[in-house]
Amino acid sequence: MIATVEQPTSNWLPAGPILGIETSCDETAASVLGADGTVLSNIITSQNAIHQRFGGVVPELASRAHIESIEDVSAEAIKQAGIEWTDLTGISVTQGPGLAGALLVGVNYAKALAYALNVPVVCVSHLEGHIASAWLQDPSFPLPCVVLVVSGGHTHLYYKELGGRCRLLGCTRDDAAGEAFDKGAQLLGLEYPGGPAIDRLARQGNPDAIALPRSYLKRGSLDFSFSGLKTSLLYALQAIPEESLATRAADFAACYQEAIVTVLVDKAFAAVRSSGAHALAVVGGVSANFRLRTLLQQRAASERVHLSLPPLAYCTDNAAMIAAAGKQALQAGIRAPLDVDAQASLASSFTHRI
Repeated sequence: MIATVEQPTSNWLPAGPILGIETSCDETAASVLGADGTVLSNIITSQNAIHQRFGGVVPELASRAHIESIEDVSAEAIKQAGIEWTDLTGISVTQGPGLAGALLVGVNYAKALAYALNVPVVCVSHLEGHIASAWLQDPSFPLPCVVLVVSGGHTHLYYKELGGRCRLLGCTRDDAAGEAFDKGAQLLGLEYPGGPAIDRLARQGNPDAIALPRSYLKRGSLDFSFSGLKTSLLYALQAIPEESLATRAADFAACYQEAIVTVLVDKAFAAVRSSGAHALAVVGGVSANFRLRTLLQQRAASERVHLSLPPLAYCTDNAAMIAAAGKQALQAGIRAPLDVDAQASLASSFTHRI
């Protein structure tokens, strides 16, 4: 559960701008959300250049980069929003899950700001933020609905009720979809980050050229598993001459991508049918994948399901989604004490109002 507290005697509502801060992994992000929910600014500083030569995120380097950039990123968010620091009426920050050191930078900075400005601070789950992103550009998106959160560290299916509470329907048993993309890209010799690299290369390949398995687990299960697919790709690559990979890499990328996204789509719509909902939101970094978005739109049209796909700017880690989730929490009377701490392994099965 989120380590925030509700102040029962407070009737305060955020009547002005909210600052969101996101430092859960390798993006330092800050965003200002207006009182009406409009995104006034959304600043993101990527660390891809720092981590690229390591083939993945180095936690210590990520923390140091956050320390170096968080003040400038936040100041730029305030500037682009056209407001002053004193105009803020609340601060929302990612508490977890994520890299412990990276989260500490954001949480401690948010607490210091809240103290200095005498405004409330609220800590939200990174997954709450992704879920809230479905309503940033589509405020009328209906409830109840199913939400698929699919990113580098998370593959979760939720049922979001009319009252706003979330119930976990299924999650990955091993690798998240984003991890599977990154590991597959490493096997194919592609650059970091692997997900976008596979997405680009796959557009030149034939998704039916190579037989790779789809893991659906037992009948009716809404859980995911991608580790076996990664192993199958490894064996398939070992079975061909190394010199052949250059000419067949696009086909391997397309087939590997297809094996991931078809399972995501099938399970998401299975959750829609079993829950009785008529709306589906797909959020998180992997939701920016071109093939996934195409298949989702085709299936939603054929099954007459209301689909929400956030704009690409709100798919990957960003602070606008954290501000949106925080605004809802603040309106519900939730506050965080100034001794609140980051939680790297924050539970993904949350049921409180978001």
